[in-house]
Amino acid sequence: MKLSEFQFAVDQEFGPAYGAVVVTDLALAGVGGRTAREALAAGVPARTVWFALCDATDVPEERRHGAGRPAPGDAGASRSR
Repeated sequence: MKLSEFQFAVDQEFGPAYGAVVVTDLALAGVGGRTAREALAAGVPARTVWFALCDATDVPEERRHGAGRPAPGDAGASRSR
C-alpha cells in the first residue's frame, strides 16, 4: 500500500476531517502506541499502519482492504459472512 492509498482509504472510511484527527491523535497499539502519523514518519509500512488503525477503530473486515475496493479474490461475491 502506498502512502497515497493509505490517505485515500482513511478519507473514504472516516472522511477527510475526522480522518485527519484519527491519524494525528489516536495512539495505535499495533504500531507500538504511536499515532498513525508518527508510525508512518518512523518508516512503518502504510499497510501495517492501516491495519492497526482499522483494529483500533473497529473497521469491519470487509472494508480493511482499502475503502471502495473489493477484497482480493472477491470478484463480486457476496459480502455477508
